[in-house]
Amino acid sequence: MIIPALIAFFVLTGLLFMRLSVRRMRHRRYAACTAHGLSSAVFFLAAACVALLGFDLVTYSRLTYEQPALEARFMRVGPQQFDALLTYPSGESQLFSLQGDEWQVDARILKWRAIGNVLGFDTAYRLERIGGRFGDIDRERTGPRTVYALHPPARVDVWTLFRGYHEYIPWVDALYGSAAYLPMTDGALYRVTVSQDGLIARPLNEEARRAVGGWR
Repeated sequence: MIIPALIAFFVLTGLLFMRLSVRRMRHRRYAACTAHGLSSAVFFLAAACVALLGFDLVTYSRLTYEQPALEARFMRVGPQQFDALLTYPSGESQLFSLQGDEWQVDARILKWRAIGNVLGFDTAYRLERIGGRFGDIDRERTGPRTVYALHPPARVDVWTLFRGYHEYIPWVDALYGSAAYLPMTDGALYRVTVSQDGLIARPLNEEARRAVGGWR
């Protein structure tokens, strides 16, 4: 609220000095007219500078904004076998059985240019899949694959639509895939968010932090 108030103050003050300048001109007081005219210009310039500063701050805020995508809790059910309970911001939950040492979630990302963020468009995303990973590369090649889709088939695929007409939509900055993976351990809880840089996964409890701290 401070920035709009400053802009309004400078603009109103500039208009006041402009009105005084016009009055002085009518009375042929040219020195006073010039002084008031310059004062008016100074206040209008100050309003423009504050507006540019505000635009930059709003842009920065939107570019650093993170929106929640899901929370993932893991329960060990056997050697390198875990149940993964995913909870979305809507409150909906899904349960998956994963095998491996790590879990990975993939998403498609639609990133807007700065003007799009200022207008209120957040980074758009669609979670694609979740799967288990083995830390050992040979085990990864030969072990069982547990991968699940996280979205139903869409009649209209907006991501594909934007990709096909990317050059005609100036607000779109980039379309790309993003993934995040972290270790699985019994009782671990993680949160996944989406930002301008893609997916970000963070541990939420002590079990998850210990798993990440001892991750090799």
